[in-house]
Amino acid sequence: MIDSTLDQPGAGSVPDEVLMKDISRRRHDALTELYGRHSKRLRATIDGVVHEEAEADDVLQEIFLQVWEEASRYSPKAGKPLGWMVTIARRRAIDRLRRRQAYCRARDRYEKRVIQDSQTPRRDASRTLVLNDLHHFLKKSIRALPQLQREAVELAFFTASAKSMTRSRGAAASERNF
Repeated sequence: MIDSTLDQPGAGSVPDEVLMKDISRRRHDALTELYGRHSKRLRATIDGVVHEEAEADDVLQEIFLQVWEEASRYSPKAGKPLGWMVTIARRRAIDRLRRRQAYCRARDRYEKRVIQDSQTPRRDASRTLVLNDLHHFLKKSIRALPQLQREAVELAFFTASAKSMTRSRGAAASERNF
């Protein structure tokens, strides 16, 4: 009985459907109101899948970004806004969990390979295959990131790679001078 009142607008409040129209018109206050009404319930849905606070915060933020970007596609005929947002929350939380599990599997494969490589003579062909597998996995994972996160990762990686290459070239040049 208490739960059913949590998601109902109070006296004088605007219905969720009207908030969605306002959000599609880029009214920040409407998104703030919708967030205030439903963020706890959505967070509970996410927590039921993800079980990590930082990741749950990220997923919640992604949900409201998606609501902001796709509010104009929402149709009251398809159901209530809360139902739409819960569906988004669940899908995004499951996607996040799958990504984390895939990362853990890749890390485990990598650790096993490192242990095997340290115990057996080096074989360049197998090492190339492992690195190629890791390369494809990382490339696919980076493509799955939202554009801003993807750009941040690419900038951080390539900047670090460029600095590393510059340092190693400088070290090699200084060794040749001695």
